[in-house]
Amino acid sequence: MQLQESGEMYLETILILTTHSSHVRAVDVSEYMGYSKPSVSRALGILKSGGYVVTDEDGFLHLTEEGEQRAKKIMERHTVLTRYLTSIGVAEEIAADDACRIEHVISDESFEAIKNLLKD
Repeated sequence: MQLQESGEMYLETILILTTHSSHVRAVDVSEYMGYSKPSVSRALGILKSGGYVVTDEDGFLHLTEEGEQRAKKIMERHTVLTRYLTSIGVAEEIAADDACRIEHVISDESFEAIKNLLKD
């Protein structure tokens, strides 16, 4: 299943929230992202049907292996791109906002080149 940018953002949000608490519910995602509960519910339904997220018997969200891999990839891109942009003089907040947009469209080849550039 091909994920849209918004789906990737939901996966990244769930990953971030699970680093703070193992008990993540849809309402937590809603509050973190600033989206309505119905919007989050609809998006989570799509992610569940795609095999990226599951809900346990207590209503807590968990990333599947595929969902976690995808979320970690997006998180890495966000972190590296933010670091790159700040290294060339972009203000931290602007760099983070721009990285959030770029992370979804940058090719693997370009991302790896930036990542390798930062290793030096």
